[in-house]
Amino acid sequence: MKTLVIGSTKHLLMAAMYIAMGGFATLIVTAVIFLNARPDLDIWHTRLLAHQYHHDSAIDSFSDYIANEQDLFNEVETHVYQNTSLAQHSPINRYVRGSLADPKHWSTDWNRSFEWPNSQAEYGLLLLHGMSDSPYVLSHIGNHFRDKAHVLGLRLPGHGTLPSGLVNLSWQDMAAAAKLATEHLQQQLQGKPLYVVGFSTGAALALNHELTAIEQGGATAYQSMVFISPAIGLPPVAAGAKWQANLGRLLSLDKLLWNSIQTEYDPFKYGSFAVNAGDVVYQLSQRNSRRLLQLPLAQRERIPKTLTFQSLMDATVSSPAVVNDFYLHLPQSVAHQLVMFDINRTQINMGLIPEDPRVPYESLLAANQFNFEFTLIQNKAQPSLATYMGLKPQNEVEAVRYQSGTTETEALSLFWPPSVYSLSHVALPIPKEDSLYGPTAKDELPRVHIGAADSRGERGLLSVPANEILRQKWNPFYPYMLQRIEQHIGH
Repeated sequence: MKTLVIGSTKHLLMAAMYIAMGGFATLIVTAVIFLNARPDLDIWHTRLLAHQYHHDSAIDSFSDYIANEQDLFNEVETHVYQNTSLAQHSPINRYVRGSLADPKHWSTDWNRSFEWPNSQAEYGLLLLHGMSDSPYVLSHIGNHFRDKAHVLGLRLPGHGTLPSGLVNLSWQDMAAAAKLATEHLQQQLQGKPLYVVGFSTGAALALNHELTAIEQGGATAYQSMVFISPAIGLPPVAAGAKWQANLGRLLSLDKLLWNSIQTEYDPFKYGSFAVNAGDVVYQLSQRNSRRLLQLPLAQRERIPKTLTFQSLMDATVSSPAVVNDFYLHLPQSVAHQLVMFDINRTQINMGLIPEDPRVPYESLLAANQFNFEFTLIQNKAQPSLATYMGLKPQNEVEAVRYQSGTTETEALSLFWPPSVYSLSHVALPIPKEDSLYGPTAKDELPRVHIGAADSRGERGLLSVPANEILRQKWNPFYPYMLQRIEQHIGH
């Protein structure tokens, strides 16, 4: 009897294992078929550029980096722009000369690195953009400080050219370019302080640069740092994304190398996103977190004073990680600051939000034992239904500062737009007046105006998902953010 039971159990376990393996294989096959059924890849997805910068390239100065950048854009012009036309492609395709998204419609091609020397500069300002972005995203901040600073907006490797540049990119490539730009600015400044503003992945690169210096016992480069929507941590799904790219290479299915394949309608940001790009940011953020925890407290005190701006709701990076994996591990001896933008808490909005994203922070706010200054930008009062419907204009916000048991409230005379329920990852560095992402166009030039998109129709028809079209693209609280950056640098 015992032998029969053991034998039956063994067969049942084997059957269960085969069923599980069959189910897993079916799931993989279904996923592959679904992913491979997406739109066909174009030349900007498949063309690899010979002058793409890598950390082991024979380029050891920023001037050489810029010269190589020119060769890179010459390649794009020859192999892409000269092989596309309006007759063949969409009139809003950035890779078609004369289209509404042609970068040449702007007086400056913001896909390239830019440098604004200033003989009277009091300090230097290095701008590091995010993954799939371009120097455009921080150009407004750079322009604000150019009267006082020597400004350099770096184009990170793989960016500003073709989305294919993200397929074989590594975080080491971007870190090496950031190092070249930092050393170049230090040489130009001759002892004057250098500040860095990093957006998303750019913030992770700035942190990586300083952690490396601290670990090696050298001097840190930045007087202080400003992080905007920093890639401190990513949603858990990022950890398993690389299997898709590996499977695509194994099966020679190039579409599997991409998380999204979209019309390239934005002149200064890729619409298509390579799987590798997400994995690169994940690797860099995890590496930074490990190194920070391994640093003794005395060495953490060498991390430059950091001011961070983060939206409570962020679908690209993890907002809680900014607090839990970075700020809670910083020493009190340095005056670090975090500004968090809450959601727009109208009665209608809260009725449509199933889970309040502020709940995970409530215990921290109640305890108010922060080693840093935590500022929450929130509704000054609970907006009424009349406010939401536009019958009352008041929807004012206030800044509540928490630190070491004290609370201070400041009215800002800034307001939530009635139709906006939250900020987003991409919105923070963009002012309302921006001619590309802002809500209203200031000029009548024949070019794309992404911020004014308000299309209606049936779901699933457009090549650009509706959730991307409706994503908030500009920051109604940009003036406050700029004021805080000025104070941070001024001190």
